[in-house]
Amino acid sequence: MLKMNIKKTFKFVILFFGFLFYTMSQCYANDEDTIVIVSKNKDSYWNSLFNGHIDRTFEKRFDMSFVSAPSYTREASFGIGGMATALYRVDRTDSVMVPSNITMTFNASINGFYALTAEGNHNFKGRRSRLSYQIAFFNKNLNFWGITYDDCNVNLISSYRRQQYKVSLNYQYELFKNFYTGALLDFSLVHASKIDEISYLLGQKRTYTATGLGLSLQYDSRDFIPNPKQGMYILLRETVYPEMLGNTGRTLWRTTLITDFYQKVWEGGIIAFDLYGQISSNNLPWTMREELGGNRMRGYYTGQYIDNNIVSGQIELRQHVVKRLGASAWIGGGSVFPSLQEFDVKKILPNYGVGLRFEIKHNVNGRVDFGLGKQTGGFVFGMNEVF
Repeated sequence: MLKMNIKKTFKFVILFFGFLFYTMSQCYANDEDTIVIVSKNKDSYWNSLFNGHIDRTFEKRFDMSFVSAPSYTREASFGIGGMATALYRVDRTDSVMVPSNITMTFNASINGFYALTAEGNHNFKGRRSRLSYQIAFFNKNLNFWGITYDDCNVNLISSYRRQQYKVSLNYQYELFKNFYTGALLDFSLVHASKIDEISYLLGQKRTYTATGLGLSLQYDSRDFIPNPKQGMYILLRETVYPEMLGNTGRTLWRTTLITDFYQKVWEGGIIAFDLYGQISSNNLPWTMREELGGNRMRGYYTGQYIDNNIVSGQIELRQHVVKRLGASAWIGGGSVFPSLQEFDVKKILPNYGVGLRFEIKHNVNGRVDFGLGKQTGGFVFGMNEVF
């Protein structure tokens, strides 16, 4: 029954992404300005790629670019990926409001990894509210060390296959200048198969579903969410996962605190600071636990360190170099831990590295980072800045 449900869900995800991609392409194709460009320029794809950083959102319904290229990550190995990214304005007469953005990606690799994601920020007319969203499906063959920091530190490397479906919707309304209140809906389904060491799960189930309902308060003066150059962002969010809306066996909670700051230091140079913390119920299902790696601990293999809670911090210098090229360098650290009472400063892991940036759309960067840490290092490819 479980396999049948996963197959049905996978078919739905494929159909959904197909419909979303078709809708975007139709909006793109139906844009009168785009039709003119295509008729005048047979190399419109390359024109879009090489000139995509120019803001055309006042001319087009969707200012879109497509990119396809080989890819590499530590978790997925070598593969091929495709991306469609677009900026758009719901009110092209409003020159003050920043444009909305959407990014769709597909990636497949030689080790069986494949992923589909759609994420973005939709700014509603009037500049009082916005919707941030992420819809994703992953199939990954991953290394596995366990589900606690201590186990991950001593267990021999193992492996398993992970399938994950995720939907996250976050609506924010501006109460007064730069102060927002918000509501969150967060759904995830994770299934583990082909586990070499089932004992690493510590008796937990292979499959968990959970639905979170959250409320937030935030101060946000960033000039553009995907690539801020100035401003501050402070978020306090409380999320509850009711027992009846999943199979976790009990009601769970999660508290999130984020503090980000951005300041210009010289021509083309920006200092960015990030402090991130997430505290949750004790003994969470393994699928909901925090993993070092990804955006906030670049260079660590995602899942090499796992536990209930996480804290991390980093400071990054972002420097425009020439035309559409930029560079970055950062230093920071973080740790996962079972509870506040068991937090150990000695277990904080270091993180530092350098990266390159390429402006694909106006103020929307593709990035390549090389991160280093405790006995680890690796490349991270992605869209937009990490925070």
